Amino acid sequence: MDFDLNETQKMIRETVRDFAEREIKPYAQELDEKGEFSIQNTKKIGELGLLGMYLPEKYGGQGLDTLSYIIAVEELARVDGSHAATLAAHNSLGIGPIYYYGTEEQKLKYLPQLSTGDAVWAFGLTEPGAGSDSRGTKTVAELIDDKWQINGSKIFITNGASAISLGATVQAVTKVFPDGKKEYSCIIVERGNKGFKQVPMHGKMMWRASDTAELYFDDCKVPKENLLGKIGEGSHMMLSTLDNGRLSIGAMGLGLAQGAFEMALAYAKERKQFGKAISKFQINAFKLADMAMKIELARNLLYKACWLKDNHKPFAKEAAMSKLYCSEIAKEVADEAVQIHGGYGLMKDYPIERFYRDQRLLQIGEGTSEIQRLVISRYIGC
Repeated sequence: MDFDLNETQKMIRETVRDFAEREIKPYAQELDEKGEFSIQNTKKIGELGLLGMYLPEKYGGQGLDTLSYIIAVEELARVDGSHAATLAAHNSLGIGPIYYYGTEEQKLKYLPQLSTGDAVWAFGLTEPGAGSDSRGTKTVAELIDDKWQINGSKIFITNGASAISLGATVQAVTKVFPDGKKEYSCIIVERGNKGFKQVPMHGKMMWRASDTAELYFDDCKVPKENLLGKIGEGSHMMLSTLDNGRLSIGAMGLGLAQGAFEMALAYAKERKQFGKAISKFQINAFKLADMAMKIELARNLLYKACWLKDNHKPFAKEAAMSKLYCSEIAKEVADEAVQIHGGYGLMKDYPIERFYRDQRLLQIGEGTSEIQRLVISRYIGC
């Protein structure tokens, strides 16, 4: 197997790392403290070509492979989880369903403007009573006079309420059969539709500088043509989208772990106790060695899953494994990094405190660690 990145992938890593260090790192702590989503930084991310980077050029993208995109998410997460979340949710969950399932007209209408940084798109699946159980959706859509009338709500929706959130792809129940089974479909809902309300969520422990929203639909009417894909294929489309999204969450875990490890290593070399750097104490040296090993294993697993996808091979099992392993490695590495920092690791003056908080979402979002184990167990025949 060839483990070398190609020249384009190497350039993307260098470019995004430089961008993250210059444009995001100096402001990450302030934005986190304020709980403020940065429209300016999102536009810069778009100008760098990271939004829609895997789309064909005709839709505003660069036609890059999955691994190139995953490297970009990884490098942003190495510096700040909130900005990485904005990129990952927009690319994998936002524009993904439109690209993979939309009509040519829908693609040409939405994708070019969603690749510039001037607008973002959301993925409306989770509801107050429907998290891991995606078929617990209660939002309903009824076709009346060639318009979909939508009623219901969504919660914990990334990129759902900022001033540049253009809209969302929403899963809704479009039919209930006599035996009680439900038909799920996906519908495009744009900002400004009467009856569509986007409400920012505040008071988050993590990703405080990302845009998280509640979406409300009160007799919200959209054109019949806003159906995405075919009637009744909503659940399939959403779950397929989550397979792709798991790769980006894996990249966030990998990037966060890399950033936390680098902080811990630098601090351990600088901090002195009993007359020498604490990195020289075997207990800390072994911690750092284990962290480096886990990150290497996580990277190999995630990159293999990307390779499978780029080579049109089944990758859903490996995507679930990557999401599970990378997110849990992020937890382990961040925890040990705080331990190495000692009391300083608990203070907001040190970014490891933010990293420790940000990693916690990775074991919950886009399928909990428990759900990933369920998915994997089914693939191995349990």
